[in-house]
Amino acid sequence: MHEIGVMIEVVKMVENFARENRVTKIEKLVLQIGELSPMIPRYIEECYPAAVYGTSLEKTKLEIEILPGNGICKDCNKVFNLIENKNKCPHCGSRHWEILCGKEFMIKEIVAC
Repeated sequence: MHEIGVMIEVVKMVENFARENRVTKIEKLVLQIGELSPMIPRYIEECYPAAVYGTSLEKTKLEIEILPGNGICKDCNKVFNLIENKNKCPHCGSRHWEILCGKEFMIKEIVAC
């Protein structure tokens, strides 16, 4: 599970941000994870307590927003969700597409008290 290492780095980044901006307490951390990202939201949630243990984020709530994994069909130029449509354009049936979004893993928001 590589999510623990990634979350430890996220915690370090948030702590650095808080220190640089003189934020003493963070109430909530919001992450955005794309449906096509190698980061698995359930694993992120499970390892979060271990990643924040003993840090200034120990009592910080984690919120995860899932971003759609969308592609654009190279044949008909329609945008569609790759997962919902099993990698097949629902408009023309083509399997020739390009990923538009859904591989993201980012910090969306840091809510300070």
